[in-house]
Amino acid sequence: MKGLLRHPAAIFGLAMLALLVAAAASAGLAERVLGIDAETLDLAAQLAGPSAAHPLGTDEVGRDLLLRLLRGGQVSLAVGLMTALVAAVIGTAVGLAAGYLGGLADALLMRFTDGVIALPLLPLLIILGAVDPAKLGLPPDLFHSELAGLARIVVIIALVGWTTVARLVRAATLAVKVQDFVRAAEALGARPLRVMTVHILPNVASPVIVAATLSVGNIILLESALSFLGLGVQPPMPSWGNMLSTALDQMYTAPALAIWPGLLIFLTVLSFNLVGDGLQERLDPRAGRD
Repeated sequence: MKGLLRHPAAIFGLAMLALLVAAAASAGLAERVLGIDAETLDLAAQLAGPSAAHPLGTDEVGRDLLLRLLRGGQVSLAVGLMTALVAAVIGTAVGLAAGYLGGLADALLMRFTDGVIALPLLPLLIILGAVDPAKLGLPPDLFHSELAGLARIVVIIALVGWTTVARLVRAATLAVKVQDFVRAAEALGARPLRVMTVHILPNVASPVIVAATLSVGNIILLESALSFLGLGVQPPMPSWGNMLSTALDQMYTAPALAIWPGLLIFLTVLSFNLVGDGLQERLDPRAGRD
């Protein structure tokens, strides 16, 4: 952590992320202060400018733009963090198994990983997002709730977002498994699963942390793209992506509807990337240390 604090860009990223998270967490407080919620319609105040009642103005149906941005931040940040966690777990499991077991298992897992990497990402996500769960034999009622809709987005993006972590963990595992402490554990009769989880995993955690941090920004961009295309978070639940989508018709008459969510997406992605770069520099054993 001390080394990270000597990285000015990472400090800026951490401060910006803390500010964004605090703002999103204050959505309920802001609703109580303003006396309305993010879904309150006021057709008499459509596309109104900033005022005491609506600090950033209103959208095309009179909803408060500030409250929508705060609620949308909760959704976008939650999707980004949860997807990064799920993708990191999948990638770590694949990379550990491939690196430690080697042989045929390594070849099959890595060729499968290469196949996923070779797929065109955005078209694949669009296809997965457009799939009707009911046609797959799944109960349609499961996907009507807002929570289920978010979980679907997390699963869709995580299914293609684990490959970078898998390759990094495999490379680190290949280096760690030949160390004496791993060979000693094997000589004492430790099972492969115990060796991978107890002895190898803690020593390959650094690339997982860095890759997961760097991936959050990309995941938020992907969620925004899917929501922009109408395949991600569905209205009336706000996310920065679907707020951008609904702002298209008012791009010239009310540009603030697109500028604010676009700016927040930009700042969030930039901040996560700056923090990830700082972590990479701090945790990279080849980097110079004071």
